[in-house]
Amino acid sequence: MKTIDVCLSPELMHLYEVRNRTVVAVDILRATSCMVTALAHGAESITPFAQMEECLNMKTKGYLTSGERDGKKVDGFDKGNSPFEYMGDQVRGLKIAFTTTNGTQAIEKSKGAKEVIIGSFLNLSSVVKYLLLGENNVLIVCAGWKGRVNLEDTLFAGAVVEKLKDYLGPDCDAPLAARHLYNLAKDNMAGFLNDSSHVKRLNRLNIYRDFEFCLSVDQYKILPRLENGVLVA
Repeated sequence: MKTIDVCLSPELMHLYEVRNRTVVAVDILRATSCMVTALAHGAESITPFAQMEECLNMKTKGYLTSGERDGKKVDGFDKGNSPFEYMGDQVRGLKIAFTTTNGTQAIEKSKGAKEVIIGSFLNLSSVVKYLLLGENNVLIVCAGWKGRVNLEDTLFAGAVVEKLKDYLGPDCDAPLAARHLYNLAKDNMAGFLNDSSHVKRLNRLNIYRDFEFCLSVDQYKILPRLENGVLVA
């Protein structure tokens, strides 16, 4: 039986051997939700950057530059980190350079994996189907918040583990914990997350509709995959 594991923070990546694994990078609020949205709406590609300066420099190469730090749009960038900025004609046919506080850091630390795909609630079923049909063991890497664990990414990991429980065995207790947490929250995830640190952070920035949208399941059927450092649908 294939196995599944959950890395609750990128700071724990040194504990995992990823060379023969499919890694699912996830940052529900909001990086990977934006990436899925952009590619679903026709963006040509997304190049993730851990460093802000490297991302900004891509503007001279014709890229749309996007990013945030501490939840706020970076000065000089074309777009921030709301999925509503990546819909329709705003991104169709464009190459996007993207950097965020947590999500692109998680992707960077996952690059030694056999393959890296992007997960969100927006494309949950596509992620699950891909992992079910794939040959590799799985590691879900939660972006967290500046090295700390967060609830929303853990809930996504738990949703994947729950849906694959009859096909992929847990490597340790982390996937079991995530699964149990998801089952507690699944009937009202928004309410469950209401007191979470990142939701409070977004509320302080007067960002409300992003939260609800990022928790909506199966809005899109695409599966972003990292190929030579670039995300494509």
